[in-house]
Amino acid sequence: MPNPLRRLLLGDPLATVEQAHQRLSNCAALAVFASDGVSSVADATDEILLMLALAGTGALPVSLPVGIAIVVLIAIVATSYRQVVAAYPARGGAYAVARENLGMTAGQVAGAALFVDYVLTVAVSVASGVAATTSAFPQLLAHRVAIGVGCVAFITLANLRGVRESARVFMAPIYGFIVALGVLIVVGIARRLAGLPVMEPLATGLTSRPPGP
Repeated sequence: MPNPLRRLLLGDPLATVEQAHQRLSNCAALAVFASDGVSSVADATDEILLMLALAGTGALPVSLPVGIAIVVLIAIVATSYRQVVAAYPARGGAYAVARENLGMTAGQVAGAALFVDYVLTVAVSVASGVAATTSAFPQLLAHRVAIGVGCVAFITLANLRGVRESARVFMAPIYGFIVALGVLIVVGIARRLAGLPVMEPLATGLTSRPPGP
């Protein structure tokens, strides 16, 4: 890649001695660390319902305990993050913690697991996002592969530009999703308390049903 184009896409190179000064604000850091949890909330529920639907409508109530299990898992991960940051304020992560406490082999296994996790997270999240987008805009269905590849390329480019730049890029969708999900929950509770009908997904073949046992 020619040097001017590389600088345009990736920015100016960062000296090794400057890396220690790349600090993030709490809001930006939350957007980076919350991406795994947000992706689980965004696509896990949809996939759970799809799999349970294959077993019949009688299996759909199982989605609630499964959702609770996901919340518990996210709480465990968040607590672990806090403990690691407190114990390793200068550096942390699964690789560093496992290597220091369990040896090099355990550190390498943890590092390899992280690579697999990142690849799967991006693949599943992008596929789920493209599926949701093409569902809302059916005219884009024929271009879903190109859209998915473009999203992966954009995420790669954002990360290659550095931690600060990627945090700025991801702040908008992360916080936008949190706000939208909060509004969805509040509106759903309000409709339930007001006795309004609860809308069912069209894919189930149902339209709506009044609230009740």
